[in-house]
Amino acid sequence: MNTLPLSANSAFTARQPVPGPMTQSAFSADVQATSDEELESLIRQDYERCHPGDTLDDLKRRAAFSKEDRGLLRDWMAIAAAYKKRRATEFNRGRRS
Repeated sequence: MNTLPLSANSAFTARQPVPGPMTQSAFSADVQATSDEELESLIRQDYERCHPGDTLDDLKRRAAFSKEDRGLLRDWMAIAAAYKKRRATEFNRGRRS
């Protein structure tokens, strides 16, 4: 276990975070950004139709400091991922025919 003493006079130790698979993305920043942009393109029109006067970019900015908006963005991105998965399934089904 990686530990560090809290002070020279203390017998207690604190754990030191160790980077590992749970704290690092499996994709490079470029791949992740491209993937996010692709997902956003799938939901942008639907979001803006459901939220007149608001844009997906506005939601992304607010999500940086609002828990509610962060949850809303997460939900919309989950919808986008489902859209993408369905498209891939339909594409693969069409290729096998």
